[in-house]
Amino acid sequence: MATKGIRDRVAIVGMGCTSFGEQWEKGAEDLLIDAATDAFISAGVTKDDVDAYWLGTMGSGISGLTLSRPLRLDYKPVTRVENMCATGSEAFRNACYAVASGAIDMAMAIGVEKLKDSGFSGLVIASPPSDGTAAQLTAPALFSLLAPAYEKKYGVSPEELKEVLTRIAWKNHHNGALNPRAQFRREVDKATIACSPIMAGQLGIFDCSGVSDGSAAAVIVRSEDAYRYTDKPIFVKALSFVAGPATGTADPTYDYTTFPEVVRAGQNAYSEAGIEDPRSELAMAEVHDCFTPTELVIYEDLGFAERGQGWKEALSGTFDLDGELPVNPDGGLKAFGHPIGASGLRMLFEAWLQLRGEAPKERAIGSIAQGRKLALTHNLGGSPGECVSFVSVVGSEPAS
Repeated sequence: MATKGIRDRVAIVGMGCTSFGEQWEKGAEDLLIDAATDAFISAGVTKDDVDAYWLGTMGSGISGLTLSRPLRLDYKPVTRVENMCATGSEAFRNACYAVASGAIDMAMAIGVEKLKDSGFSGLVIASPPSDGTAAQLTAPALFSLLAPAYEKKYGVSPEELKEVLTRIAWKNHHNGALNPRAQFRREVDKATIACSPIMAGQLGIFDCSGVSDGSAAAVIVRSEDAYRYTDKPIFVKALSFVAGPATGTADPTYDYTTFPEVVRAGQNAYSEAGIEDPRSELAMAEVHDCFTPTELVIYEDLGFAERGQGWKEALSGTFDLDGELPVNPDGGLKAFGHPIGASGLRMLFEAWLQLRGEAPKERAIGSIAQGRKLALTHNLGGSPGECVSFVSVVGSEPAS
């Protein structure tokens, strides 16, 4: 797959993000107002300056009225989008394309979810009718299949992989403990993680991301206009979104050690952004760690580690906050939480903070101070063998 892309044609000039977690005192409308207000202030604009809005939500609203009502918008277009757990990224992608097309001057992408009010964990809709090939399993059970498949293919013992998955969870909880917006802001020791109650297969409670309420928003303009609003815009280098054929569950060759959709989305994003070696060129990455083995497989799918070597890299600290390529420096889905409609924009919010040098000192990434200027965000929606995947690359400087 190849696209011309919109490299350096649009920029983020303002962002806002609420804290994630069990926000019983606030509804979806409150969260939308909080995130949008912070984004407006960040960009130095008002809601009337924004020409059009893209709202991402899985189950907290069914039309643009979900946003226009709380913001009291004056007859502005609001498009509500949904693409499973990549919903927030889908809102961002569409808003960027609208600005890049020249149809509008300024857009807002905003996502929200109130999962705690729904009583559900994970996706908040019933599964549609299928052809019968879809696996009738819970999300933890589906993603737990990655662990034994990885062990078998690469000769890793269950004990070794348990240590790897434990360390990934420990890393993300460590990062989340440094993040005042995170759902889980306390470090968890490895022994506690390793001995946590089993959810499915080899996955314990601490191998699974949090169920959260939250909202995040971004204000987007054309790159040539960006410095009118901020002296530190973040430029969009690549946007890639793919939907796979969803044949993995019926394909005997699919081995549960990769997400082909992630591979394709990553390759296309790297081509658009002009990246040849993501591990050495990226300053950081936010990836979709819905479960710890998902993060492990994504290391390899996105080229951060060689095939069959991601587990060793995880143990060696390559992806730690002070490692060669920090992954999920804000705590990821695991510790920051996962309000479905907001997660993709939350990832961009972390890139915004880090690339602008505004992340708290205790979790500021050293590679940015050393000159790296690019960040990656990644979402997937669905399950192994049948999913959609999004990858963005953003940077702190336009192309020279």
